[in-house]
Amino acid sequence: MHNLSIKTGGVKFILGWILVLLIRLLPFRPPNFEPMLATIMPYSKKYGMLPTFLFGFIGIVLFDIITGRVGMWTLITGVSYGALGIGAYLFFKKRKSSVTNYLTFGIVGTILYDAVTGLSIGPLFYNQPFMSALAGQIPFTLMHLLGTVIFSLAISPAVYKWVVSNNTLEIPFLWKKIYPSVK
Repeated sequence: MHNLSIKTGGVKFILGWILVLLIRLLPFRPPNFEPMLATIMPYSKKYGMLPTFLFGFIGIVLFDIITGRVGMWTLITGVSYGALGIGAYLFFKKRKSSVTNYLTFGIVGTILYDAVTGLSIGPLFYNQPFMSALAGQIPFTLMHLLGTVIFSLAISPAVYKWVVSNNTLEIPFLWKKIYPSVK
């Protein structure tokens, strides 16, 4: 079912954003260890194209607002993660939610994301020479891939099982638990 409503996904999306924010705000987190894609993939399986785009886009915007780093890159990275959400939806539309599929999409998605963002922001906005951007992008992407692999193994299956597929996190269920006498 690819249907998102506040009742079925509101709490789950908030939990996903909190997870991403908490990991990204960890002190001494290795650079480029980003949990966003690993969190987007499980949501794409259940909620579909537009909600998954919004999950990635809003997640980036929230982080940049909280850290006071809003800029042109916020739009670029937000749209890029949103686009990865669309790609994940298309990839997972006919595939199982599995570690192998999370790794496959995660690796390809990270490489595409880094190619688009890493090779555009510096040259377009800071007049960085393209070859300089490319040379700097290689170690960045390797570190980003390491984070993607770790998070795809650890976070994606857990988020799918305990958050996305968990009907007890939907508002009608929670409401009945809080107010059992109200129908």
